[in-house]
Amino acid sequence: MNSKRTILIVDDDRDTRDGLARALSGAYRTVVAADAESAMAALAADPSIALMLSDVRMPGTDGVSLMKAAKAAHPHLAVILLTAYGSIDAAVAAMKDGADDFIAKPVDLDQLELRVEKEMRHADLRNEVKSLHAALDEKYGLEQIVGSSDAMKKVFRTVRQVAPSDATVLLEGPSGTGKEVVAHAIHNLSRRSDGPFVAVHCAALTPTLLESELFGHEKGAFTGAVSRQIGRFEAANGGTLFLDEISEIDPSTQIKLLRVLEDRTFERVGGTETLHTDIRVVAATNRDFKAYVDAGKFREDLYYRLNVVGIKLPPLKDRHGDIPLLAQRFLREYSAKNGDRVKSISPEAMSILEAYPWPGNVRELRNAIEKMVVLAEGERLAPSDVPEEMRAAASLHGTPAARAMPPGGTLSDTEKNRVLAALAANGGNRSRAADALGISRRTIQRKLKEYAIEDSAGEEGS
Repeated sequence: MNSKRTILIVDDDRDTRDGLARALSGAYRTVVAADAESAMAALAADPSIALMLSDVRMPGTDGVSLMKAAKAAHPHLAVILLTAYGSIDAAVAAMKDGADDFIAKPVDLDQLELRVEKEMRHADLRNEVKSLHAALDEKYGLEQIVGSSDAMKKVFRTVRQVAPSDATVLLEGPSGTGKEVVAHAIHNLSRRSDGPFVAVHCAALTPTLLESELFGHEKGAFTGAVSRQIGRFEAANGGTLFLDEISEIDPSTQIKLLRVLEDRTFERVGGTETLHTDIRVVAATNRDFKAYVDAGKFREDLYYRLNVVGIKLPPLKDRHGDIPLLAQRFLREYSAKNGDRVKSISPEAMSILEAYPWPGNVRELRNAIEKMVVLAEGERLAPSDVPEEMRAAASLHGTPAARAMPPGGTLSDTEKNRVLAALAANGGNRSRAADALGISRRTIQRKLKEYAIEDSAGEEGS
């Protein structure tokens, strides 16, 4: 197999095109054409052609028109134009129309090889960037937000409507519902998609560190500030800044953030220079944000600046019909990563998954499917492959398959699992767990003593 890259040489002068082909044949495979029509036919016949080297002045269709047609049909094609000294201005203008470079005649063969090599490297880099964008789109594009429920259809509609604008977006929803994935989708569908996507997880940083992380700092601004550091507002310039867990930022940082949202200006910590930034802000919280604001725990004016467009992501338990779609998606993903050994999910296993309340939402479902695929012994996921604690919790919702006794288990095992699952589903609150099971709180206390796990259960009101 020939591993050389292919170059198409187009010139109406036979001696010129053959001479160029000989000069480049050591490092590249060459194809020649005498005119634009032959060149387009060669491009159609050989998709491996990476670069076209074309004279500008040719009978019939000239080199610039050929370049435009070739680029339109083959966007990844690099093009270098050959031009006489008197036509250099036209060649420069052609670069504005899509040409990658031009070389003046008579051609210096050493320069030719260097310029061709440079364009090949640039073409490889462009293709690598496109591949990375495709990979990001595959991971974070709107198509990755799976769902056919009415609640998710509403999310899709809003994302498509708001993405092309620069409006600030507030994403609200429980942990694990995919807020960062939605933020990525908004970015990828926006005019800023070629710019950076910068994420800050606000709750993970102390107030001092968060301020420095967002706005940057000057050398000597505080102990340990040994050099100037740009912040996330500068790093995200031209792109999107995602502020996760925005409700957790301290009051002083809230004031500074309000200013940035109002006029897109700020100063680094310890600095006096006013900086400008061109960003789109997407924020997220897992709180009931309005109630949090009404309780006086977050600035109301900042809340309204953040909540220009609000998108509420529903918990998975409210997206019942989406569970099979998500489970199948994750099954394909993790099966592919583990040798395509597991092919499907049995109806009984799916019934258990649908009955489980999913307190960890989509993230918990993803992790559960990965575990099931890795540990499965057969090609089809069965009820026994569903984690035991999920089978027990699902049984509280009355699914026959979930109520089935685990293989090798006993009646006592099933009873114990149901009690523990009820406690887990109710945050350890024994009264609520007893109500869910239809028994008394005293009975739960007695059962926990029988299981010798009294100390592991939460106390009343916990």
